[in-house]
Amino acid sequence: MAAVGRSDCMECESGAHIKYQLVYHLVWIPKYRYQIFKKEKYRYDYEVILRILCQRHGFQIQELAVMPDHIHLLVCVPPSVSLSKALQLIKGGSSHEFFHLHPEFRLRFRKGHLFGPGKFCRSVGSVDLETTTEYVKKQKEQTTLNSFQKK
Repeated sequence: MAAVGRSDCMECESGAHIKYQLVYHLVWIPKYRYQIFKKEKYRYDYEVILRILCQRHGFQIQELAVMPDHIHLLVCVPPSVSLSKALQLIKGGSSHEFFHLHPEFRLRFRKGHLFGPGKFCRSVGSVDLETTTEYVKKQKEQTTLNSFQKK
């Protein structure tokens, strides 16, 4: 389910003196891979928390899937935020909010860590690696040809 009122992440965003497209596919799991989001109530609450948190930090959710034992998030992140910082804000912030909403989970996760330390990250774009590689090669060839031409 995509966020309402957002621009398409597959288009380039603009900022002051910059055009960018930073889209990441992120996956993380609850500690010990417990199936804490098995109940619809918890899954829905966590989804809402993630949407609010991402909006607060200026991230745009392209796609979100909260599974019983892991979370998939396709998100656009501004260039002023590193990937590791974005993950810290998303995992840590959502964990904090979830514990606040459901304090009973503190009994299972006594040290306050809702999620395991692991994660999966992949950059995603509307242009694949092969196309980009060819583009850069052609730019290099163009520069080389133009450099040696007499004016």
